[in-house]
Amino acid sequence: MLIPAARLLVVTVWCGSLWTIGYLVAPTLFATLTDRALAGTIAGSLFRIEAWLSVVAAVTLFALERAAPAAQRLGRRHLLLAGGMLACTLVGYFVLHPFMAELRAAAGPGGVMASELRARFGMLHGISSGFYLLQSLLGVALVIGLRPRETAERT
Repeated sequence: MLIPAARLLVVTVWCGSLWTIGYLVAPTLFATLTDRALAGTIAGSLFRIEAWLSVVAAVTLFALERAAPAAQRLGRRHLLLAGGMLACTLVGYFVLHPFMAELRAAAGPGGVMASELRARFGMLHGISSGFYLLQSLLGVALVIGLRPRETAERT
């Protein structure tokens, strides 16, 4: 009983933080702060924390799966969803983000949005946002799939 509860807690923290930062906190920063560069810097810091939290959550989830008795193991679908979420983090943050950071640094004090690098930055940001959305949707499927069996059998 301990492993399923721990697994549910890990998925809850992972998905809850993902959705909160991406769809509540970051948009609120840009809507509230007049300095968009500052909003972007703060959001970037939060997304860095979220990326590392995603890696830790995925590794923890996979470790719990290895430690679970056969009767408490997740199905292949759940592991693929978690693996997909991890892949989205790895590509979106650890592959694309360094390119975006290079563009920000190359743009200088005026900021990337006021430079000729704006279009390239916008394209990378859009792709990164797409991976974040995909990760969020995979998280929805994972959370729904982890409902307790007795609840799933009643519905």
